[in-house]
Amino acid sequence: QVQLVESGGGLVQDGGTLRLSCAARGRIFSINTMGWNRQAPGKQRELVAVITSGGSTNYADSVKGRFTISRDNAKNMVYLQMNSLKPEDTAVYYCNAGVRLYSGETGDYWGQGTQVTVSS
Repeated sequence: QVQLVESGGGLVQDGGTLRLSCAARGRIFSINTMGWNRQAPGKQRELVAVITSGGSTNYADSVKGRFTISRDNAKNMVYLQMNSLKPEDTAVYYCNAGVRLYSGETGDYWGQGTQVTVSS
């Protein structure tokens, strides 16, 4: 019913920049919180950043000052601007969204993930 499709991952050098995008598709009435999480090999998935429908944001301490989350409510999209990337940022990045459908159903949906690799 809902698909979240991420794009923008890739390979970048230490100190480089990437911008991730995530599009939510389906019979979506509204989206509450949207966010980005990541999972590095051998580690648990962790929250990177979240943004509410009103634009309030919250970040993991490890990315504060380097990453910026934003969204376009009209397009049902969320973005993650990643600056000053470090090798420890290497992970699969997943977007997620709290969605209300036109049917009235609500749910938390996840994308398939996009790989970000930062070389030293």
